[in-house]
Amino acid sequence: MKKIKRILALAGVIFLLGLYGFTLFTALMNGPEAGRWFQLSLACTIGIPVIVYACMLVYRWTHKSDKK
Repeated sequence: MKKIKRILALAGVIFLLGLYGFTLFTALMNGPEAGRWFQLSLACTIGIPVIVYACMLVYRWTHKSDKK
């Protein structure tokens, strides 16, 4: 189980770095849809980690009796 958690954590870090890179890329783009792509990328960069954290909190609250 510990190995799976490490792999998922590494995948999450790589995913977030990719989002940050894409946000930087879209900030430097020129084009008619560049602003929309930047807004979408920025929203995902902020929203996805917040949603994952909220899901983790809900899981902890609902599974208090589980032993670790």
